[in-house]
Amino acid sequence: MKILVTGGAGFIGSHLVDLLLSEGHTPIILDDLSNGSEANVPSGVKLYRKDILSDKVEHIFKKEKPDIVMHLAAQVNVDRSMENPAEDAAINVLGTLRLLEYSIKYGVKKFIFSSSCAVYGYTNEVIHEESPTSPISFYGTSKLVSETYIKLFHRLYHIPYTILRYANVYGPRQRTDGEGGVISIFIDQLLSDETPVIYGDGNQTRDFVYVEDVARANLLSVSNADNLVVNIGSGSQTSVNLLFTLLSNLLNLSKTPTYVSKRNGDIMHSQLTNAKASENLSWEPKYDLISGLEHTLAYFKERKKE
Repeated sequence: MKILVTGGAGFIGSHLVDLLLSEGHTPIILDDLSNGSEANVPSGVKLYRKDILSDKVEHIFKKEKPDIVMHLAAQVNVDRSMENPAEDAAINVLGTLRLLEYSIKYGVKKFIFSSSCAVYGYTNEVIHEESPTSPISFYGTSKLVSETYIKLFHRLYHIPYTILRYANVYGPRQRTDGEGGVISIFIDQLLSDETPVIYGDGNQTRDFVYVEDVARANLLSVSNADNLVVNIGSGSQTSVNLLFTLLSNLLNLSKTPTYVSKRNGDIMHSQLTNAKASENLSWEPKYDLISGLEHTLAYFKERKKE
């Protein structure tokens, strides 16, 4: 199949493109490279360097006529969303809406959307897909609004969809700046002999899921889980303090982190159930946290040598 991957030069998207190629699909990448890198694009894969809000994106649909759209491109920084909600909404909501319009116009057979556990907001319970959605950040809100548009387009125009709500994704190629996740940032700080920073008291928990598992969930969505919302997580939760300890132990380092005030829009606890993914995608995570951290550390160590 010909599959348009928005954000395909980015962290998750590039792993997905690699997997699609290995499975015999023809991925096409739409990415403005604001977060992604051309170095992540495999040889021979077509890259359109465009903003998803550009009017020229329609020409890509008209020319390529993709069978499937996998929409991963997004403004993903929670802090940035709180500082500039209009920008966040423009990229995440209007960008999704335009892709949906082009998908209808040019006969896309399925729309697969990368959403986030940020749509749930505060909860102290294990999160399932029917848990209340009450986001506490504009980023989470923009993802939830996009989901609503996708469902309405399905009702009005009958385009099949799968919405994947990711937990905290980590792994090779993740950025180590403000756009990155806590794992890549910790690793970069530890390998650079810097003092890691923990926001809040470190007792907040996250459901960490390895990027190759997430890519596989997207691949399985091509022919499964039509018109469903599906959580994609590890099914467990790990505190930021424990995460720091695990990384320090794997690196044989002894450092004391600096604790600073918690950030706006950060939830306290997160753990997703995978029951629906197991039933509808035949998906279970293959990587536990330790094995995923080992692969991630190996990547960042190698990159430090370059």
